[in-house]
Amino acid sequence: MPVIGGLKLYALIHAILGDTLHMGRDKFLHFLRKHRLIILPRKPRHTTNSKHVYLKYPNLIKDLTISTINQVWVSDITYIYTQEDGFCYLHLVTDAFSRMIIGYTVSATLEAKYTIQALHQAIANAGGGNLCGTIHHSDRGLQYACDAYTMVLQSHHIRISMTEDSNPTDNGLAERVNGIIKGEFIETLPSPKNRYEAQMLVEHAIDIYNNVRPHLKLNMQTPSSVYWKK
Repeated sequence: MPVIGGLKLYALIHAILGDTLHMGRDKFLHFLRKHRLIILPRKPRHTTNSKHVYLKYPNLIKDLTISTINQVWVSDITYIYTQEDGFCYLHLVTDAFSRMIIGYTVSATLEAKYTIQALHQAIANAGGGNLCGTIHHSDRGLQYACDAYTMVLQSHHIRISMTEDSNPTDNGLAERVNGIIKGEFIETLPSPKNRYEAQMLVEHAIDIYNNVRPHLKLNMQTPSSVYWKK
């Protein structure tokens, strides 16, 4: 439905109601909803399910000073709305020092196998092998706590860290990266038609985020220039 400007909206309502356009706020909002003249906000979708039997690891980065690349990775999952396929999910792994997104996957479901794909991409970008100096930090969601995911981390000697509760600030950097990708590059455009278009949009957004967009926290350098030390 196209968005109607304020004056046009008033004229339309006046044409329907005539001179009876005198009502309180609540009655007016009810009228707008009844005639579908406002866009209702979408219900938030939850990507974290921490009610599971898997081990929940302690927070290892709470007071940690991050001073180099591959010292801490932060991971999170967010959702993207598509017109035909409904919601799809973006799994991200970000290097905390450089702010570079080093692993990502767009998926149709929240299955852990997709979260693991993003992790494998991050490990490959870091050179693979033994990454014993790296801490992987995430929320306590099922995807990050399940055996399949933690086994990949442990096989590369990556230490496991998780938020202490459901407070988003415990994984603040990952939340900010989500916000930048969605707020600056995706939600400012019309919703992608399907999951394929969402994938293309995400690839373009991450390319700009990593290689073009400077960060104030990085002294106006790009994440890729810091990560790859260009």
